[in-house]
Amino acid sequence: MSLRALLSVPFAALLLAPAVTLAAADGYSLDPVHTRVLFAVSHAGFSQAMGTVSGSSGRLWFDPADWAVAKLAVRVPLAHLDMGDAKWTKAVGARNLLDVGAFPDATFVSTRIEPKDAQHARACGNLTIRDVAREACFDVTFNQLKHHPLPPFRRTAGFSATTTLSRKDFGIVAWPGVIGDEVTLRIEAEALHDGRVTADTAAQLPPAGPASTPPPEAPAPSDQAAPATPPSDLPNPP
Repeated sequence: MSLRALLSVPFAALLLAPAVTLAAADGYSLDPVHTRVLFAVSHAGFSQAMGTVSGSSGRLWFDPADWAVAKLAVRVPLAHLDMGDAKWTKAVGARNLLDVGAFPDATFVSTRIEPKDAQHARACGNLTIRDVAREACFDVTFNQLKHHPLPPFRRTAGFSATTTLSRKDFGIVAWPGVIGDEVTLRIEAEALHDGRVTADTAAQLPPAGPASTPPPEAPAPSDQAAPATPPSDLPNPP
């Protein structure tokens, strides 16, 4: 089942725990306006170049009293990438880096949640970028759950999360002398309450998908040397 299909049906279709355990988990939809992904990567050793992606969508099942029942599926629209400069944004989205024309979305589907305490957990799952899936684990902080102070006063959950990735793990290997391999992610997310899982919907559980897929072969040097409209001072900056 595609992620598009998964996000269009109740999120119970992703849950892998027994129905009796999930009956207490409430359903939430990510707020795309107040959910944002920030990434940072070394810019030739001079600084950490930063970009953001807004407009993420997804589904969350969450019980603040029991982190272990939480489940999450998210789509991050890489086509909404913003580097703070039009040329940089275009260069990072080009075929030899994120290739947002062919792979406009990154996705994350949780496979397990490891509670630490009432406010913290480690969320692990399958992260897919450029059609390459790898396991990724995020350190998550639960900020709060309450009714939003502004209309329509919906019950809202807020989270912050961080992790560090290797871009090479996802087959993104261009410009190693300019762009670092280690990528730091920071996510700020808000999710709006919209339902409670039932025993009937939780019974419709599919088997878990593959944990990883091999990265594509590295592009030929000629492809790496042809960035899309780079800034004048660098061939293809992050």
